[in-house]
Amino acid sequence: MRTDTTSAASAIFAANRAQGSVTFDVHQAEGVTRRNRLHESGSLRVRFPSREAEGLSAVFVNTAGGIAGGDRFDIDIAVGEGANLAVTTAAAEKIYRAQGPTAVVNITLKAAAGAHLSWLPQETILFDRARVSRRIDIDLAEGASLLLCEIVVFGRSAMGERMMRGEFVDRWRLRRGGRLVFAETVRLDGEVGAKLTRPAVANGGVAIGTALIVPGDEALVERIRELSNSFGGEVGISCWNGFAMARFCAQDAARLRADMMAVLGRASETPLPRLWLA
Repeated sequence: MRTDTTSAASAIFAANRAQGSVTFDVHQAEGVTRRNRLHESGSLRVRFPSREAEGLSAVFVNTAGGIAGGDRFDIDIAVGEGANLAVTTAAAEKIYRAQGPTAVVNITLKAAAGAHLSWLPQETILFDRARVSRRIDIDLAEGASLLLCEIVVFGRSAMGERMMRGEFVDRWRLRRGGRLVFAETVRLDGEVGAKLTRPAVANGGVAIGTALIVPGDEALVERIRELSNSFGGEVGISCWNGFAMARFCAQDAARLRADMMAVLGRASETPLPRLWLA
């Protein structure tokens, strides 16, 4: 009887998990980027607001209101030759406490020769005891360019909240011209709050961020380092394998967001999405 009850509870839990999937591609036509194929399912949606110059903007909306344990979301975006696409989210994504399985987020980004992709979602906020595994796979053709950022916040400090325990796994892979040029996996689990206090981890910071800029060189690094005196948190930037990377760590999300906006503004002439400025 206990086994039957457990199985029934598991089935109910699985049936109530949110799932969402969005796959779309864009192409250039007569010098303007236009949407091509689009497939949406579950609670994940994408909207295309007013066109900005020759590029196209896309905004993701999670109608589930956040991500909880056992949820799964898949995003697959392809930018055609010469096209220009900027992607963001309508709001910060919240990862709630998990009672069971880990939430899974898979993101696949592809850009053809001469294309530009800006992947600029707003913050991901992890609540205490959240569990999430995210995978970001990026495939750039030779001659494609990329501006990508991710900000992760371990609890809403402004509301007296902090992520003390949980699991955060973040796997990134970047290929350029079919060749793997960057691979990294970040894993924080168990006593996350205590680990973040360690000097070699976050030195007490509650927000971390990463920006990837392709192409990137020493000249770009030096331009960004000119902003060093204005940063509110810790920012480090370097370049190798033809791309630049900036790392961020701050005591609060607002400070890190301001630093990220400054770096992105210096790294690219592409304006930030309007939702970042609201």
